[in-house]
Amino acid sequence: MKKEMIFGILFSTMVIGVFAQETADVASYRIGNMEIFMLVESQRDGNAGILVGADDALLKRYIPASGFKHSTNIFLVKANGKHILIDTAFGGASFESMKALWVSPESVDAILITHLHGDHIGGLLKDGKPVFPKAKIYLSRKEYDYFTKTNPNQGAVAALAAYGNRVETFEPGELGGKLTELLPGITPIANYGHTPGHTVFLLEDKGQKFLVIGDLLHVALVQFPVPDISATYDMDQKAAAAVRRQILDYAAKNMVPIGGMHMVYPGMGMVENDGNGFKLVPLK
Repeated sequence: MKKEMIFGILFSTMVIGVFAQETADVASYRIGNMEIFMLVESQRDGNAGILVGADDALLKRYIPASGFKHSTNIFLVKANGKHILIDTAFGGASFESMKALWVSPESVDAILITHLHGDHIGGLLKDGKPVFPKAKIYLSRKEYDYFTKTNPNQGAVAALAAYGNRVETFEPGELGGKLTELLPGITPIANYGHTPGHTVFLLEDKGQKFLVIGDLLHVALVQFPVPDISATYDMDQKAAAAVRRQILDYAAKNMVPIGGMHMVYPGMGMVENDGNGFKLVPLK
């Protein structure tokens, strides 16, 4: 993959399944006529201490002595003349990358929320006001109910309230069951565990697919080869481990490329089976 350190570089025309010319803050992919961009919000030193049940021997096996990086990303999808965001992070560097792609907050049509943690919805508001004046907000009903009713989070409550009747909830399907498109070419899949309503999104156009996995992984270096290891951030660690293995197995068996909110740039790749776990092969 070609990296360019010049921010805001003009993207070249993409061909199916091949990365375009990129900056170090943006990775891109195309399926059919759907353009997918991973926008990096921030990158910092990673902390393997968030992993539950990972002993020193396991960490030494997979974590370099020099350490590793942790990334926070969002995804921008251009499809059918629409601009769709998947999460917003905190609305910093990723929004600057979005502007470089000629996408303004006013031109965003929909925002799909994987879950309601602050590093995924912090960019919805600025000075208490909606950043996206025309966008509809979509999130799972379970996620909405938990964070606004069962165990209210004031940040989530305020962010959603600011969008009023532009907030729409849905019931995601489950792998192996009935799946229903939320928007043309975009299907939500239940991935409960990290949070009660955590959702991943399957993108599809012209028979090609891509899966945005949200917070399925926090320390990819360990959780690909040992998917049964969860993080302290996972509210139901047992359920999170089970759906992690399920999603990675689906991606490997069906050769569906994935991208995640905490996967380090370029943040997209093909999943392959590797013993009792998996490995990621970066897209080329």
